[in-house]
Amino acid sequence: MFKKFSSEEVSAQNQVKASVQRKIRQSIAEEYPGLEPVLDDLLPKKSPLIVAKCPNHLNLVLVNNVPLFFNIRDGPYMPTLRLLHQYPNVMKKLQVDRGAIKFVLSGANIMCPGLTSPGGALDEEVEAETPVAIMAEGKQHALAIGFTKMSAKDIRTINKGIGVDNMHYLNDGLWKMERLD
Repeated sequence: MFKKFSSEEVSAQNQVKASVQRKIRQSIAEEYPGLEPVLDDLLPKKSPLIVAKCPNHLNLVLVNNVPLFFNIRDGPYMPTLRLLHQYPNVMKKLQVDRGAIKFVLSGANIMCPGLTSPGGALDEEVEAETPVAIMAEGKQHALAIGFTKMSAKDIRTINKGIGVDNMHYLNDGLWKMERLD
């Protein structure tokens, strides 16, 4: 998704009205209850919230020109990896084995066998079409953010094909774009 992403891809930046800002805050609070205590610090009410529109129906939520969340079409908001590294426990986690790491870091989707092998780990409560943090075997921080194509139970039983779409990974265009200036 963000493989060759850069600030030139932003077609429009709009400061959103207070009502839209409330709606964004509310949907983020519902999706990530763990962020509720720090939401006022992340998305201050007085500070302008900017939504940057990009190709492929992608929206970036910016505060002080720093991308914090993104979503596709009207899907759920997902935190950027920089934000996830600051607050690591806000998302459900899936873990890939060592063999999958280099593929995930080059933008590949996460295949079911990489999650079900001995080095992988599944959170059984994860449903289909849920944003998840992709952890790596033996590593502390998330290496990607994904969107599940099937539930964790289906990933375990079917064990074939793509289990999670890779939305944003370490060192992709969004990671390299610390600020949008």
